Amino acid sequence: MWTFEVWAPVAERVDLVLAEPAGRWPMAAHAGGWWVVEIDRADTGDRYGFSLDGGPVRPDPRSRSLPEGVDGWSEIVDLHAADRDDGDWQGFQLPGSVLYELHVGTFTRRGTFEGVAERLDHLVELGVDAVEILPVATFAGERGWGYDGVGLYAPHRAYGGPGALSRLVDHCHRAGLGVILDVVYNHLGPAGNYLPEFGPYFSDAHRTNWGDGINLDGPGSDEVRRYLIDNALMWLGDYRFDGLRLDAVHALADDSAVHILEQLSAEVSALAAHARRPLWLIAESDLNDPRFVLPRSQGGYGLTSSWADEWHHAWHAVFSGETDGYYSDFGSLDHLAKALRQAWVYDGVYSPHRDRVHGRPPVGLTGDRFVVCTQNHDQVGNRAAGQRSSALMVSGRLEVAAALLLTSPFVPMIFQGEEWGASTPWQYFTDFADPDLGRAVTEGRRREFAYFGWDSEQVPDPQDLSTFARSVLDWCEVDDPGHSELLGWYRALTALRRAIPDLSDPRPGQTLVEVDSDPIRLLVRRGRVLIAANLGPQTARLLGPSKVLLASFASEPTPSGGIDIPPDAVVIVVDAGEEHPGRRTVAPPPTSLAPWRWAGQLPE
Repeated sequence: MWTFEVWAPVAERVDLVLAEPAGRWPMAAHAGGWWVVEIDRADTGDRYGFSLDGGPVRPDPRSRSLPEGVDGWSEIVDLHAADRDDGDWQGFQLPGSVLYELHVGTFTRRGTFEGVAERLDHLVELGVDAVEILPVATFAGERGWGYDGVGLYAPHRAYGGPGALSRLVDHCHRAGLGVILDVVYNHLGPAGNYLPEFGPYFSDAHRTNWGDGINLDGPGSDEVRRYLIDNALMWLGDYRFDGLRLDAVHALADDSAVHILEQLSAEVSALAAHARRPLWLIAESDLNDPRFVLPRSQGGYGLTSSWADEWHHAWHAVFSGETDGYYSDFGSLDHLAKALRQAWVYDGVYSPHRDRVHGRPPVGLTGDRFVVCTQNHDQVGNRAAGQRSSALMVSGRLEVAAALLLTSPFVPMIFQGEEWGASTPWQYFTDFADPDLGRAVTEGRRREFAYFGWDSEQVPDPQDLSTFARSVLDWCEVDDPGHSELLGWYRALTALRRAIPDLSDPRPGQTLVEVDSDPIRLLVRRGRVLIAANLGPQTARLLGPSKVLLASFASEPTPSGGIDIPPDAVVIVVDAGEEHPGRRTVAPPPTSLAPWRWAGQLPE
């Protein structure tokens, strides 16, 4: 016996329809706008849908599988019947960890969950603690970033569907890797979105970049909120993900007394207590508002952590010299120093790009409340041609950036291929079958970058299959000279981060930063450890009783006891008196950069 339920509060009649063997059953109206029917002719693998008031058959809004795509039949799936083997996984700790962001469709040429599983050894050897997977909810077409999902409960069929996703999570856990899933609750995609036919899922009371906002606070919003929260609990409970990355939470317009994020965090906390493993919620927000990560008891929403894109903007503007668009708010070494200390640059100060004051100070927030990166899908893919940092600057600067990232007090995240300086771009790609929609996406992309002076022919067509193909990682590069050297540097940095407690210490006040603008030099002290970077055109000498832990160049002490650092290079040192820095507890807060300092100008 199978029970079918659907929320359709405005319908006068709802029928359950089976595809094979064909059949139609009227559903009974229940309280709250729900319709229910029990039948004994259905089994796992059968296809079904719902007809509202005699209209066309639509897929189940909560379908666990859409094997024919967004416009096809739903498939009956029993997630609890699958054999699971995750090695008695007990979860991972987000503080102190290193994340790795990947997109299933471009991570390997197979473009599937199984393809990802085949490369997990690489991630383990890299030294990351968890993978963060871009959205997998079903979207229109075969290929896309995943942010236009409409089948929120159904893993994308081109990636392998629900069974393959369950197996990937198990593979990760057996390899010792946590798994975080990127989910999108602020909008649905433009193709295959049938939710408005079922109920008031959207409302014009709030407008977003995508049109009418999700109805989180109007009539009928209780069930809409339930739809989103149940989805989150499905990923964490049924699929056993370790956390969720919540896309653009600033676009979740909600005037309720209890914001949906607060409700979500409370229910996820309850699930974590039942599952006896930690569950993490990471918010993407550009508001620089501590409320998202403050505890619920302090009036916050109780989320775990927040993406801090300003850390990226601050380093990128200095290292690349780009200061257009939103980079116009960055570019000074003072901005970089502030980001290295507290992640947010705009913390209640005037933003020229916005022409207003932006943000609030992150007072009392520890470093693990921020996820930072030198690259991610947005910062690469939202460039006109999807250029990675490896195409924009010399390799030495990539090594310096990696050192700053992986010694930071925050939660560092690596974007797929970054660790070997992948030459493949990561471009914006779509696969909409509707020619008018596809043409609109192509023309809109070209108009967007025409503002920055790009000729329309220079902007890759998102609908062109070659745009997607160019974005797939080339794993043959991993063993090539240059690429393999950068990969070795990343592996050494993650190993050092694990070995030295000071480098993962998230406490405020554990990071001191000093910058020089002419030439460009940085000193970053993390407890007992110093990171010294030279971005100037000439060799710079670091003075102080230094024991080298790691250097991006062949380092030898000078006769004076200092270390000569060539241009675009970095060295990580401790005081020469530190015998075993990795065997001790973290150091007390440093009060100065002494005993280290830069020497004056070196002789030619």
